[in-house]
Amino acid sequence: MSGTIVRVAARGDGVTADGRHAAFAAPGDTLNQNGSVTPGSHHQVPPCRHFPECGGCQLQHLDDSSYAQFIVDRIARALAAHDLEADIRGPILSPPKTRRRATLHAEPGVQIGFSAEASHAVIDMRECHILAPELFVLVAPLRKLLARLGLRRRCDVQMTLCDQGVDLLVGMRADGLTAAEAIIAFCQQHEVARFAIDEGLGPETRWEPEPVTVTLGGVPVPFPHGAFLQATADGEAALVAAVRQSLGDARTVADLFAGLGTFALSLDARVYAAEAARDAILSLKGAAGGAGRQVFADHRDLYRRPLTLEELGRFDAIVLDPPRAGARDQTQALAAARTPVIAYVSCNPSSFSRDALMLCDGGYRLDWIQPVGQFRWSTHVELAARFSR
Repeated sequence: MSGTIVRVAARGDGVTADGRHAAFAAPGDTLNQNGSVTPGSHHQVPPCRHFPECGGCQLQHLDDSSYAQFIVDRIARALAAHDLEADIRGPILSPPKTRRRATLHAEPGVQIGFSAEASHAVIDMRECHILAPELFVLVAPLRKLLARLGLRRRCDVQMTLCDQGVDLLVGMRADGLTAAEAIIAFCQQHEVARFAIDEGLGPETRWEPEPVTVTLGGVPVPFPHGAFLQATADGEAALVAAVRQSLGDARTVADLFAGLGTFALSLDARVYAAEAARDAILSLKGAAGGAGRQVFADHRDLYRRPLTLEELGRFDAIVLDPPRAGARDQTQALAAARTPVIAYVSCNPSSFSRDALMLCDGGYRLDWIQPVGQFRWSTHVELAARFSR
Protein backbone atom coordinates (compact mmCIF):
# COMPACT_ATOMS: atom_id res chain seq x y z
CA MET A 1 0.00 0.00 0.00
CA SER A 2 1.46 3.36 -1.05
CA GLY A 3 0.98 6.57 0.92
CA THR A 4 1.93 10.23 0.99
CA ILE A 5 4.42 11.56 3.52
CA VAL A 6 2.59 14.20 5.57
CA ARG A 7 5.16 15.18 8.19
CA VAL A 8 8.68 14.57 9.49
CA ALA A 9 9.12 12.86 12.86
CA ALA A 10 11.41 14.11 15.63
CA ARG A 11 14.36 11.98 14.47
CA GLY A 12 13.99 12.91 10.81
CA ASP A 13 11.92 10.07 9.31
CA GLY A 14 9.05 10.90 7.00
CA VAL A 15 5.65 9.72 8.27
CA THR A 16 2.48 8.89 6.32
CA ALA A 17 -1.04 9.66 7.53
CA ASP A 18 -1.44 6.06 8.72
CA GLY A 19 1.80 6.19 10.74
CA ARG A 20 4.30 4.42 8.49
CA HIS A 21 7.87 5.73 8.56
CA ALA A 22 10.34 6.19 5.70
CA ALA A 23 13.95 7.29 6.14
CA PHE A 24 14.99 10.49 4.33
CA ALA A 25 11.49 11.26 3.06
CA ALA A 26 10.00 14.75 2.82
CA PRO A 27 6.39 15.93 3.02
CA GLY A 28 4.76 15.29 -0.35
CA ASP A 29 6.94 12.25 -1.13
CA THR A 30 5.23 8.97 -1.90
CA LEU A 31 6.07 5.85 0.11
CA ASN A 32 5.63 3.00 -2.35
CA GLN A 33 4.48 -0.53 -1.58
CA ASN A 34 8.01 -1.91 -1.94
CA GLY A 35 9.36 0.60 0.60
CA SER A 36 10.96 2.92 -1.94
CA VAL A 37 10.27 6.66 -1.91
CA THR A 38 9.21 8.76 -4.88
CA PRO A 39 10.34 12.36 -4.27
CA GLY A 40 7.75 15.14 -4.19
CA SER A 41 7.94 18.91 -4.52
CA HIS A 42 9.55 19.44 -1.09
CA HIS A 43 12.31 16.87 -1.55
CA GLN A 44 15.57 18.56 -2.51
CA VAL A 45 18.84 17.04 -3.65
CA PRO A 46 21.17 17.07 -0.60
CA PRO A 47 24.00 19.52 -1.33
CA CYS A 48 26.73 17.55 0.51
CA ARG A 49 28.42 14.35 -0.67
CA HIS A 50 28.62 13.11 2.94
CA PHE A 51 24.86 13.08 3.50
CA PRO A 52 23.31 10.94 4.93
CA GLU A 53 26.34 9.09 6.38
CA CYS A 54 27.62 12.14 8.29
CA GLY A 55 25.82 12.77 11.56
CA GLY A 56 26.25 16.54 11.30
CA CYS A 57 23.01 16.78 9.30
CA GLN A 58 19.83 14.71 9.27
CA LEU A 59 17.52 16.81 7.06
CA GLN A 60 19.42 17.94 3.97
CA HIS A 61 16.71 16.32 1.84
CA LEU A 62 14.13 18.90 3.02
CA ASP A 63 13.63 22.22 1.25
CA ASP A 64 13.44 25.33 3.42
CA SER A 65 9.64 25.38 3.72
CA SER A 66 9.41 21.76 4.87
CA TYR A 67 12.41 22.21 7.20
CA ALA A 68 10.71 25.23 8.74
CA GLN A 69 7.48 23.24 9.13
CA PHE A 70 9.44 20.44 10.82
CA ILE A 71 10.67 22.94 13.42
CA VAL A 72 7.15 24.24 14.08
CA ASP A 73 5.77 20.68 14.30
CA ARG A 74 8.46 19.65 16.80
CA ILE A 75 7.46 22.46 19.11
CA ALA A 76 3.71 22.02 18.62
CA ARG A 77 3.85 18.30 19.33
CA ALA A 78 5.95 18.85 22.46
CA LEU A 79 3.38 21.37 23.69
CA ALA A 80 0.48 19.06 22.83
CA ALA A 81 2.02 16.32 24.99
CA HIS A 82 1.28 18.64 27.94
CA ASP A 83 -2.09 19.88 26.57
CA LEU A 84 -0.59 23.27 25.75
CA GLU A 85 -1.02 25.50 22.72
CA ALA A 86 0.69 28.70 21.66
CA ASP A 87 1.11 31.16 18.82
CA ILE A 88 4.17 29.68 17.08
CA ARG A 89 5.78 32.17 14.76
CA GLY A 90 7.55 31.33 11.53
CA PRO A 91 11.04 29.97 12.21
CA ILE A 92 14.11 32.12 11.61
CA LEU A 93 16.61 29.92 9.76
CA SER A 94 20.36 30.48 9.74
CA PRO A 95 21.83 30.29 6.23
CA PRO A 96 24.13 27.44 5.17
CA LYS A 97 27.83 27.73 6.01
CA THR A 98 27.34 30.01 9.02
CA ARG A 99 27.99 27.64 11.96
CA ARG A 100 30.69 29.37 14.00
CA ARG A 101 31.38 26.64 16.53
CA ALA A 102 31.64 22.87 16.22
CA THR A 103 33.26 19.87 17.83
CA LEU A 104 34.84 17.58 15.26
CA HIS A 105 36.47 14.22 15.91
CA ALA A 106 39.90 13.11 14.74
CA GLU A 107 41.27 9.59 14.43
CA PRO A 108 44.76 8.29 13.67
CA GLY A 109 45.15 8.22 10.00
CA VAL A 110 44.27 11.20 10.11
CA GLN A 111 40.51 11.51 9.61
CA ILE A 112 38.65 14.59 10.81
CA GLY A 113 34.91 15.22 10.77
CA PHE A 114 31.61 14.59 12.48
CA SER A 115 30.71 11.10 13.63
CA ALA A 116 28.56 8.99 11.36
CA GLU A 117 24.87 8.91 12.22
CA ALA A 118 24.29 6.60 15.23
CA SER A 119 27.96 5.55 15.18
CA HIS A 120 31.39 6.48 16.55
CA ALA A 121 32.97 6.16 13.10
CA VAL A 122 34.42 9.45 11.85
CA ILE A 123 33.35 10.71 8.43
CA ASP A 124 36.47 12.25 6.94
CA MET A 125 35.22 15.72 6.01
CA ARG A 126 35.98 16.80 2.44
CA GLU A 127 33.20 19.36 2.19
CA CYS A 128 30.72 20.89 4.63
CA HIS A 129 27.64 23.01 4.03
CA ILE A 130 27.03 24.03 7.64
CA LEU A 131 30.44 25.16 8.94
CA ALA A 132 31.52 28.76 8.41
CA PRO A 133 34.27 28.88 5.74
CA GLU A 134 36.75 30.15 8.35
CA LEU A 135 36.34 26.86 10.23
CA PHE A 136 36.19 24.50 7.27
CA VAL A 137 39.32 25.90 5.64
CA LEU A 138 41.35 24.64 8.62
CA VAL A 139 40.23 21.01 8.35
CA ALA A 140 42.73 19.95 5.68
CA PRO A 141 45.72 21.70 7.35
CA LEU A 142 44.71 20.14 10.68
CA ARG A 143 45.01 16.67 9.14
CA LYS A 144 48.65 17.37 8.35
CA LEU A 145 49.35 18.95 11.73
CA LEU A 146 47.81 16.12 13.76
CA ALA A 147 49.70 13.57 11.69
CA ARG A 148 52.93 15.42 12.38
CA LEU A 149 52.08 15.58 16.09
CA GLY A 150 51.66 11.79 16.07
CA LEU A 151 47.95 11.43 16.83
CA ARG A 152 47.60 7.97 18.40
CA ARG A 153 43.99 7.87 19.54
CA ARG A 154 40.65 9.45 18.78
CA CYS A 155 40.33 13.01 20.06
CA ASP A 156 37.99 15.98 19.88
CA VAL A 157 38.77 19.18 18.03
CA GLN A 158 36.72 22.15 19.24
CA MET A 159 36.58 25.05 16.77
CA THR A 160 35.09 28.46 17.56
CA LEU A 161 35.10 31.57 15.42
CA CYS A 162 36.01 34.47 17.70
CA ASP A 163 36.73 38.16 17.14
CA GLN A 164 40.43 37.51 16.41
CA GLY A 165 39.90 34.40 14.27
CA VAL A 166 39.50 30.70 14.97
CA ASP A 167 40.04 29.32 18.47
CA LEU A 168 41.16 25.66 18.50
CA LEU A 169 41.14 23.24 21.41
CA VAL A 170 42.56 19.78 20.66
CA GLY A 171 42.23 16.88 23.09
CA MET A 172 45.58 15.16 22.62
CA ARG A 173 49.13 15.06 23.91
CA ALA A 174 51.77 17.11 22.10
CA ASP A 175 55.09 17.30 23.96
CA GLY A 176 58.54 18.41 22.93
CA LEU A 177 60.21 21.09 20.86
CA THR A 178 59.22 19.58 17.50
CA ALA A 179 55.53 19.63 18.46
CA ALA A 180 55.79 23.19 19.74
CA GLU A 181 57.44 24.39 16.53
CA ALA A 182 54.83 22.60 14.39
CA ILE A 183 51.96 24.19 16.31
CA ILE A 184 53.45 27.68 16.10
CA ALA A 185 54.14 27.33 12.37
CA PHE A 186 50.57 26.13 11.79
CA CYS A 187 49.08 29.02 13.76
CA GLN A 188 51.22 31.62 12.02
CA GLN A 189 50.49 30.28 8.55
CA HIS A 190 46.73 30.04 9.08
CA GLU A 191 46.29 33.09 11.33
CA VAL A 192 44.80 31.07 14.20
CA ALA A 193 43.58 33.19 17.11
CA ARG A 194 44.39 30.61 19.80
CA PHE A 195 45.58 27.01 19.95
CA ALA A 196 45.27 24.92 23.10
CA ILE A 197 45.97 21.30 24.00
CA ASP A 198 44.01 19.32 26.58
CA GLU A 199 45.68 16.09 27.66
CA GLY A 200 42.88 15.42 30.14
CA LEU A 201 43.99 17.80 32.90
CA GLY A 202 42.50 20.96 31.43
CA PRO A 203 43.38 23.22 28.47
CA GLU A 204 46.96 24.46 28.06
CA THR A 205 47.35 27.40 25.71
CA ARG A 206 50.17 26.98 23.20
CA TRP A 207 49.44 30.01 21.01
CA GLU A 208 47.53 33.24 21.70
CA PRO A 209 49.21 36.38 20.32
CA GLU A 210 46.41 38.57 21.73
CA PRO A 211 43.58 37.82 24.16
CA VAL A 212 40.70 36.04 22.46
CA THR A 213 37.26 37.63 22.77
CA VAL A 214 33.72 37.31 21.44
CA THR A 215 31.62 40.44 21.09
CA LEU A 216 28.24 40.24 22.81
CA GLY A 217 25.90 43.21 22.91
CA GLY A 218 28.70 45.37 21.53
CA VAL A 219 31.08 44.37 24.34
CA PRO A 220 34.23 42.26 23.74
CA VAL A 221 34.09 39.43 26.30
CA PRO A 222 37.14 37.24 27.09
CA PHE A 223 36.40 33.77 25.70
CA PRO A 224 37.31 30.86 28.01
CA HIS A 225 38.44 27.60 26.45
CA GLY A 226 35.43 25.57 25.31
CA ALA A 227 32.88 28.15 26.49
CA PHE A 228 29.33 28.17 25.14
CA LEU A 229 28.47 30.44 22.23
CA GLN A 230 25.28 30.47 20.16
CA ALA A 231 25.92 28.38 17.05
CA THR A 232 25.46 31.17 14.50
CA ALA A 233 25.54 34.95 14.61
CA ASP A 234 22.11 35.01 12.93
CA GLY A 235 20.68 32.65 15.54
CA GLU A 236 22.11 34.75 18.35
CA ALA A 237 20.62 37.93 16.86
CA ALA A 238 17.21 36.27 16.49
CA LEU A 239 17.17 35.05 20.09
CA VAL A 240 18.36 38.41 21.44
CA ALA A 241 15.65 40.22 19.44
CA ALA A 242 12.98 37.87 20.77
CA VAL A 243 14.16 38.36 24.37
CA ARG A 244 14.25 42.13 24.00
CA GLN A 245 10.74 42.11 22.56
CA SER A 246 9.55 39.91 25.43
CA LEU A 247 10.96 42.19 28.12
CA GLY A 248 9.72 45.47 26.67
CA ASP A 249 10.63 48.36 28.96
CA ALA A 250 11.56 46.26 32.02
CA ARG A 251 14.15 48.15 34.05
CA THR A 252 15.41 45.40 36.37
CA VAL A 253 16.04 41.96 34.90
CA ALA A 254 17.45 38.66 36.16
CA ASP A 255 19.36 36.72 33.50
CA LEU A 256 19.48 33.12 34.74
CA PHE A 257 22.02 30.70 33.21
CA ALA A 258 23.64 33.82 31.80
CA GLY A 259 26.78 32.25 30.31
CA LEU A 260 29.11 34.88 28.87
CA GLY A 261 26.32 37.47 28.76
CA THR A 262 24.60 36.97 25.40
CA PHE A 263 21.42 38.51 26.81
CA ALA A 264 22.71 40.41 29.85
CA LEU A 265 24.93 42.62 27.69
CA SER A 266 22.17 43.20 25.12
CA LEU A 267 19.56 44.64 27.48
CA ASP A 268 18.83 48.28 28.29
CA ALA A 269 18.27 47.51 31.96
CA ARG A 270 19.95 46.80 35.25
CA VAL A 271 20.75 43.09 35.08
CA TYR A 272 21.47 40.45 37.68
CA ALA A 273 23.30 37.64 35.84
CA ALA A 274 23.66 34.20 37.43
CA GLU A 275 25.86 31.44 35.99
CA ALA A 276 27.42 28.27 37.41
CA ALA A 277 30.48 28.16 35.11
CA ARG A 278 33.17 30.12 36.96
CA ASP A 279 35.25 31.05 33.90
CA ALA A 280 32.19 32.33 32.04
CA ILE A 281 30.85 34.48 34.86
CA LEU A 282 34.29 35.97 35.54
CA SER A 283 34.58 36.87 31.86
CA LEU A 284 31.15 38.51 31.94
CA LYS A 285 31.96 40.38 35.15
CA GLY A 286 35.20 41.79 33.78
CA ALA A 287 33.73 42.72 30.40
CA ALA A 288 30.63 44.39 31.87
CA GLY A 289 32.72 46.33 34.37
CA GLY A 290 35.13 47.52 31.70
CA ALA A 291 32.27 48.66 29.47
CA GLY A 292 30.38 50.37 32.28
CA ARG A 293 27.33 48.14 31.89
CA GLN A 294 24.86 47.75 34.76
CA VAL A 295 25.39 44.02 35.20
CA PHE A 296 25.88 42.30 38.55
CA ALA A 297 27.51 38.94 37.77
CA ASP A 298 26.98 36.18 40.34
CA HIS A 299 28.72 32.79 40.37
CA ARG A 300 25.68 30.67 41.28
CA ASP A 301 24.57 27.12 40.50
CA LEU A 302 20.86 27.51 39.84
CA TYR A 303 20.28 23.77 39.99
CA ARG A 304 21.57 23.62 43.55
CA ARG A 305 20.44 27.10 44.60
CA PRO A 306 17.63 28.53 42.45
CA LEU A 307 16.45 32.06 43.08
CA THR A 308 13.89 32.21 45.90
CA LEU A 309 10.45 33.84 45.79
CA GLU A 310 11.82 36.84 47.65
CA GLU A 311 14.69 37.24 45.20
CA LEU A 312 12.47 36.82 42.16
CA GLY A 313 10.17 39.52 43.47
CA ARG A 314 12.90 42.14 43.00
CA PHE A 315 12.77 42.00 39.20
CA ASP A 316 10.47 43.36 36.51
CA ALA A 317 11.34 40.44 34.24
CA ILE A 318 13.29 37.19 34.08
CA VAL A 319 15.39 35.74 31.28
CA LEU A 320 15.73 31.97 31.55
CA ASP A 321 18.16 30.13 29.23
CA PRO A 322 18.86 26.72 30.78
CA PRO A 323 20.74 23.72 29.33
CA ARG A 324 18.85 20.95 27.52
CA ALA A 325 17.52 19.48 30.77
CA GLY A 326 15.50 22.63 31.41
CA ALA A 327 15.14 24.29 34.80
CA ARG A 328 12.57 22.33 36.81
CA ASP A 329 13.39 23.68 40.29
CA GLN A 330 13.85 27.27 39.17
CA THR A 331 10.62 27.07 37.17
CA GLN A 332 8.71 25.82 40.20
CA ALA A 333 9.83 28.92 42.09
CA LEU A 334 8.94 31.15 39.13
CA ALA A 335 5.47 29.62 38.87
CA ALA A 336 4.75 30.87 42.40
CA ALA A 337 6.34 34.29 41.84
CA ARG A 338 4.63 37.50 40.72
CA THR A 339 7.27 38.55 38.18
CA PRO A 340 5.29 40.12 35.32
CA VAL A 341 7.28 38.73 32.35
CA ILE A 342 9.49 35.73 31.64
CA ALA A 343 11.55 35.28 28.47
CA TYR A 344 12.39 31.57 28.20
CA VAL A 345 15.09 30.49 25.73
CA SER A 346 15.33 26.75 25.12
CA CYS A 347 17.25 24.26 23.02
CA ASN A 348 14.90 21.37 23.87
CA PRO A 349 11.14 21.59 23.10
CA SER A 350 10.42 18.66 25.44
CA SER A 351 11.97 20.12 28.61
CA PHE A 352 10.62 23.56 27.63
CA SER A 353 7.07 22.20 27.40
CA ARG A 354 7.40 20.53 30.80
CA ASP A 355 8.53 23.81 32.35
CA ALA A 356 5.90 25.78 30.39
CA LEU A 357 3.16 23.65 31.92
CA MET A 358 4.39 24.51 35.43
CA LEU A 359 4.37 28.22 34.59
CA CYS A 360 0.91 28.07 33.04
CA ASP A 361 -0.43 26.09 36.01
CA GLY A 362 1.01 28.86 38.19
CA GLY A 363 -0.99 31.54 36.39
CA TYR A 364 1.27 32.59 33.52
CA ARG A 365 0.09 32.87 29.91
CA LEU A 366 2.27 31.58 27.08
CA ASP A 367 2.02 34.54 24.70
CA TRP A 368 4.10 33.36 21.75
CA ILE A 369 7.04 31.24 20.66
CA GLN A 370 9.74 32.26 18.20
CA PRO A 371 11.48 29.17 16.75
CA VAL A 372 15.10 29.55 15.61
CA GLY A 373 16.79 27.07 13.27
CA GLN A 374 20.48 27.80 13.76
CA PHE A 375 21.48 24.13 13.52
CA ARG A 376 20.48 23.96 9.88
CA TRP A 377 19.41 20.57 8.53
CA SER A 378 19.58 18.97 11.97
CA THR A 379 16.78 17.78 14.24
CA HIS A 380 18.01 20.22 16.91
CA VAL A 381 15.40 22.92 17.56
CA GLU A 382 15.75 26.17 19.52
CA LEU A 383 13.16 28.73 20.57
CA ALA A 384 12.45 31.85 22.56
CA ALA A 385 9.08 32.25 24.30
CA ARG A 386 7.27 34.97 26.23
CA PHE A 387 5.25 34.29 29.37
CA SER A 388 3.26 36.98 31.13
CA ARG A 389 0.87 37.34 34.06
